Amino acid sequence: MKKTALITGATSGIGQATARTLAKNNYKIILCGRRANRLEALKTELSEITEIHTLEFDVRDKKKVFESIALLPKEFSTIDILINNAGNAHGMDPIQNGDIDDWDAMIDINVKGLLYVSKAIIPQMIARESGHIINIGSTAAKEVYPNGNVYCASKHAVDAINQGMRMDLNPHGIRVGAIHPGMVATEFSEVRFKGDTDRAAKVYQGFQPLQPEDIADIIHFVVSRPYHVNIADLIVMSTAQASSTIVKKNL
Repeated sequence: MKKTALITGATSGIGQATARTLAKNNYKIILCGRRANRLEALKTELSEITEIHTLEFDVRDKKKVFESIALLPKEFSTIDILINNAGNAHGMDPIQNGDIDDWDAMIDINVKGLLYVSKAIIPQMIARESGHIINIGSTAAKEVYPNGNVYCASKHAVDAINQGMRMDLNPHGIRVGAIHPGMVATEFSEVRFKGDTDRAAKVYQGFQPLQPEDIADIIHFVVSRPYHVNIADLIVMSTAQASSTIVKKNL
């Protein structure tokens, strides 16, 4: 029987690549995102190979998150795999110059949004004593770098939540793990630099960064292991990257 995976942040980057990879590998997919046009385009593309359902919501909207998941049609209501992928970075300022709205956005999406979606889905996994939760963190969950302050703090929170979630759900037989990517060539930097495409492009110049498909392949590997195997915590960087601040570039 096909398993059903719910993916947040499915309209771009790692989420979109993961949806494509899992669809090709015979999973039913619930695509979650804020941008209706992108959701529909991806649904049209992937419906040719598997069953697709879309949920349009911002993970920061607690009411919409719970309502949307509660109203899933029967054929998508049993969620076997939750991929908490939605997340972002806003700004890259020293703490004293930080924008409070940026701080709120990162904490609300990266931390609270992850918690809202998890809270909406965990009860059904507990009832079945089965399920798999993948939390997408970052190398910023493991180290702090200059001007990364609140973003790093939000991803450190994801790391802590992942560990606590794995402990709390252990008695119920639920697999929980995190994947922490380094630099991935997505819209991440464009969002961080508020649409400054030139500045964003420079982040990935001079070396071969990870691609969204690289992380999607790893997510598929993780969720397709035999049920007694749980990949609890995984850091992934490109060969050129040694840490958040050390990257071998040929410029």
